[in-house]
Amino acid sequence: MTDLLLTNARLINPETGTDTLGSLRIIDGVIAEILPADFSAPDTIDCAGKCLAPGIIDIGVKVCEPGERHKESFRSAGDAAAAGGVTTMVTRPDTLPAIDSPEVLEFVHRRAVDKAAVNVLPMATLTKGRGGREMAEIGFLQDAGAVAFSDADSVIPDNKIFQRCLTYAKGLDALVIGHVQDPNLSNGACATSGPFASKLGLPAVSPMAERIQLQRDLALIEMTGTRYHIDQITTACALPALERAKAAGLPVTAGASIHHLTLNELDVEGYRTFFKVKPPLRGEVDRVAIGEAVASGLIDIISSMHTPQDEESKRLPFEEAASGAVALETLLPAAMRLVHADVMDLPTLWRALSLNPAKLLRLAGGRLAIGAPADLVLFDPDKPFVLDRTKLHSRSKNTPFDGQRMQGVVLKTFVAGAEVYSRPT
Repeated sequence: MTDLLLTNARLINPETGTDTLGSLRIIDGVIAEILPADFSAPDTIDCAGKCLAPGIIDIGVKVCEPGERHKESFRSAGDAAAAGGVTTMVTRPDTLPAIDSPEVLEFVHRRAVDKAAVNVLPMATLTKGRGGREMAEIGFLQDAGAVAFSDADSVIPDNKIFQRCLTYAKGLDALVIGHVQDPNLSNGACATSGPFASKLGLPAVSPMAERIQLQRDLALIEMTGTRYHIDQITTACALPALERAKAAGLPVTAGASIHHLTLNELDVEGYRTFFKVKPPLRGEVDRVAIGEAVASGLIDIISSMHTPQDEESKRLPFEEAASGAVALETLLPAAMRLVHADVMDLPTLWRALSLNPAKLLRLAGGRLAIGAPADLVLFDPDKPFVLDRTKLHSRSKNTPFDGQRMQGVVLKTFVAGAEVYSRPT
């Protein structure tokens, strides 16, 4: 029986909304006791008043196995996650080939168990090859361990096919994750329409492309009753439709990416391709509105949308460069910008980073409670540093935060009570 005591910590509990001094005793990988801050015992780690919170559960991580292992492997992604305080990665199925069969899913599961330092929960595709034409073997994939179904950023344009997929998923009580960007309007766009995109001469898409697709999807959810999570809401104009859907009791949740919460369209000045993400960065009004929606609970989850790209695909003209950024290690310090800007407090932030993802996936984690798994992150919310992308654990280094001053560092990460990361002193 393993017995570990983490003492003298600021316990960030998103379930109770509290930030208090205390200690945690861990026995056999679960939280066994919540004790006073000055409690002492053998095998004690003194947290020195730093923050101890549930490990981050990151929905929408791309690990490039199979097919593009040179961009990111399960080992490198697991190391990056541990260094970033992410204890559970929920991986996307947009690999080469796509995760659309039990055989590919079994390969992914085996690689994840063998190589990753953290928990890995895989998604599978909703349609074969993410082609939007033929439904994947959802039942078999669910039996093989898929926790959700998504075609990632490939939108199913045919309403009848999408309805059929949703109806089948409803019968299995499966979670479907969708990308709400109208494909016809978004195709070829790499910026958000407006004066700034016109100034740069970039092909742009209206924010309305998000609202149009969201309203289509919500209508089909109302028809089928399927559990549905929107991977990213990025525009203010989409929020009223989401609010109405929730008020009507539809089984809908929504996420936001850390990049859309902390960056805006002006950051691509100079055609900096490391700031090219999908959907494109929005205006400052949208960024502020999305942050407020997370703080109020209208948007449930913050995720990294970790998307590794190699140098060759990023060092291109802006229109031709690949979209996406790595974010497993930058998720926590970037999210701390929301706390330091008084957009939300730490328990509210961790509600979006850990508790709500756990609820959505029906996991036991995401909380500091007796019996919960001891997946934990110890961090200093105020420690400043300058990000050096060459020191990231990810194989790909495509981060928009390179060279930026940030606050918030992970000190230790625990998975099932075992230390999987400790910051070098």
